[in-house]
Amino acid sequence: MPTYIVLVKFTQKGMENIMDSPKRLEAARKLGKSLGGEITAAYYTMGQYDMVVIMEAPSNKAAIEGLLRTGSLGNVKTETLVAIPAEKGAEIFGIDLTM
Repeated sequence: MPTYIVLVKFTQKGMENIMDSPKRLEAARKLGKSLGGEITAAYYTMGQYDMVVIMEAPSNKAAIEGLLRTGSLGNVKTETLVAIPAEKGAEIFGIDLTM
């Protein structure tokens, strides 16, 4: 299943209701499961982003649906990266790591 790294920034609305953030994360976990995926890790962060979420989804379509549905609530803006495991990257580059 593809892995995604989601960089999250709270909107003004999200900050105004920051105490609801854990509940919103739990709702996102449930949404992910309903789409066949899973949030495997979530971290509150300091710096440019307010959270980093690691998630898996069965397809880009499912990932996009979950992210758009979450974003439509107005509490967060996201930037999403498709994560390719290093071993798969070596395979893509044609490098044999078994030497």
